Amino acid sequence: MGGVPKKRHTKSSRNQRRMHLYLNSPSLSVCPKCGKAVLPHRVCVSCGYYKGREVINVMEKLDRKERKRKEKEIKDYEKEGAKPAAKDTAEEKK
Repeated sequence: MGGVPKKRHTKSSRNQRRMHLYLNSPSLSVCPKCGKAVLPHRVCVSCGYYKGREVINVMEKLDRKERKRKEKEIKDYEKEGAKPAAKDTAEEKK
């Protein structure tokens, strides 16, 4: 049989013992192709790219309507990504 504690442990000592037991939020990075949150060193589930090359062809599994929507999302993100870079270069020239 196991040992039984002789005295009661207070709430503070119990909580101090558990102080390091907590969940950390996962560190997420942004996919450079589509802009979605992705775990590091993983293929992006949204676009199928990893390190600038296509690993999974996500578009072939989608029907026509979903494919059109996904392509539009990617194009919009690429356009937004290009606009701030152009603004930065214009500001640097001034």
